[in-house]
Amino acid sequence: MNQELIRIVENISRDKKIDKESIYQDLESAMISAARKHFGIKEDESEIEVHIDRTTGAITAYKDDEEIDIKKLGRIPAQTAKQVMIQKIKADERDSIFSEFSQRKGEIVNGVAGRFEGGALVVNLSNRVEGVLPKSEQISGESSHPGERIRAMILDVREVNNQIKIILSRTHPDFIRRLFEQEVPEVTENIIEIKALAREAGYRTKVAVMSNDDKVDAVGACVGVRGSRIRSIVDELGGEKIDIVRWSDSSQVLISNGLKPAEVSEIAICFELGRATVVVSEDQLSLAIGKHGQNVRLAARLTGWDIDILTPTEYNKSVDRLAECIKGIASVEDSLVDNLLALGIISVLDLEEVGKDPLVEELGLEKEVAAEIISAAIEEARLIANEKDKNKAENLLEKEAKLLEDKPSDETAL
Repeated sequence: MNQELIRIVENISRDKKIDKESIYQDLESAMISAARKHFGIKEDESEIEVHIDRTTGAITAYKDDEEIDIKKLGRIPAQTAKQVMIQKIKADERDSIFSEFSQRKGEIVNGVAGRFEGGALVVNLSNRVEGVLPKSEQISGESSHPGERIRAMILDVREVNNQIKIILSRTHPDFIRRLFEQEVPEVTENIIEIKALAREAGYRTKVAVMSNDDKVDAVGACVGVRGSRIRSIVDELGGEKIDIVRWSDSSQVLISNGLKPAEVSEIAICFELGRATVVVSEDQLSLAIGKHGQNVRLAARLTGWDIDILTPTEYNKSVDRLAECIKGIASVEDSLVDNLLALGIISVLDLEEVGKDPLVEELGLEKEVAAEIISAAIEEARLIANEKDKNKAENLLEKEAKLLEDKPSDETAL
């Protein structure tokens, strides 16, 4: 019995997570290559067979049905067998790693930060596997030092130049989703469902949640007692702000929730344009828009609607201009403006963009009347564009004049 061989196969199988049968087949193939090397024969010139008993480890070899002693082949064939075996074990290990980690895409893994290669961080996931965290998948402003523990999500697994490349990410929105699954048991158990998620990594994330159990408050469960659960996630993300909002099947309610912490006064939704016009008071405008437009941008991605933010003054001005535009058209009733507002059309620009079909199909207008209304809207939109260009030019001239006034004269400079 060759128990040493069996023990070696078991150790390799356990350490490299390779199926034992594959290792035995690799050994048999390597010994066949060694025998061919010893006898100096090509593959089609003579038949060589090698079999390893999986129970005892006994090795039997035949050349043209005549038994040979594999142990007496010599040093050079043994070296050949060794090289073939190393290549095959490496190939099996690559296949094992690829198979294992391909099935784990989207999972969070723990690792240790290693070295940097051109901005990408190499992460040691185990004693045999490394992952790569590209610069583009690292959270902005976050720095990792060799030896630090790091958590990331498996984004992709590729085979490049006979090497398995495991791509990691800390910026992907699903990384947040997986963190919630780890920190909030109700999410894992599907009691709470994450319906939508929008993220700007390193800055802010909005998460819309819904409870499938009336007894469980979705937002409260995600926040945790005194914010314990959400604090763990925020700490993992280096202080990234996370807004947890309540999901609603009503687009208006969802948009209102998505724009929090701003308070919304009114929402007009235009299904034809996929656009929501949101009215907020002057003191809520900066909150609704957010720093560099971040709040409204994330709310738009969370809800799936283009969102325009207007103050009451801007909204009323837009509606008044719309009413003025269509007032002089014959056979147009006074209620038309209200009907247009009900469709989410609050300006002549919206009217120009939707065209005449919704006016005919939704409001029951005659095609000729609808065409006349759209023509009037196009003309008014052109006037608005000209006014904007004129105001822009005037503002530019004012700035240039102010610069000239502020510039010291030559005499003053002297």
